[in-house]
Amino acid sequence: MTSQFWNERYQGNETVYGYEPNAFFKEQILLRKPGKLLLPAEGEGRNALFAAKYGWEVSAFDYSEVAQQKALKKARELNLTIDYTLKSIEGLTLVPASVDVIGLIYVHVPPVLRKHFHHQCQQALKPGGSILLEAFSPEQLKHSSGGPRVPEMLYTLEALQQDFAGLRIQRAVQKEVVLSEGPFHTGPASIVQFVATKE
Repeated sequence: MTSQFWNERYQGNETVYGYEPNAFFKEQILLRKPGKLLLPAEGEGRNALFAAKYGWEVSAFDYSEVAQQKALKKARELNLTIDYTLKSIEGLTLVPASVDVIGLIYVHVPPVLRKHFHHQCQQALKPGGSILLEAFSPEQLKHSSGGPRVPEMLYTLEALQQDFAGLRIQRAVQKEVVLSEGPFHTGPASIVQFVATKE
């Protein structure tokens, strides 16, 4: 999907995925000592703003200018600081050993980009740093609660374990949940949750 598609979606709705942080992200971030956090494809900033509130140094990016502006406006209203840039995952280069946590919350990318992107994320972690990932599984095609309708863009635990083979996997589960994250993530869903840490 293009940046124009996402700009139109973010422009046409007061909120796309709600104002509250993703529940899994919230749970995981509160377990950790604040440090440097990276949030790719962060949309309207719900997770970035939550983490900033709890003392995290947050860097985020998206390729939707509308989403970026909505996130920065909300940050000003809440008197929070986040570093939010316009950037695409395609051709992305991250600084090695530069962040403590990377939150990949429904960051679905095509297979041609996925392995390179996940490798970049793995390299960007400091020793002891973690990947926190929640995304739709292929079983999500049975549901209408959001996500890509292209099977190749949905994530299996096997693919994630291969992509992040250099990390110590702490959590890898697939389960059915009921989402309540704004108008585009609502209802029964099939998801994967994945936590892995660099030794």
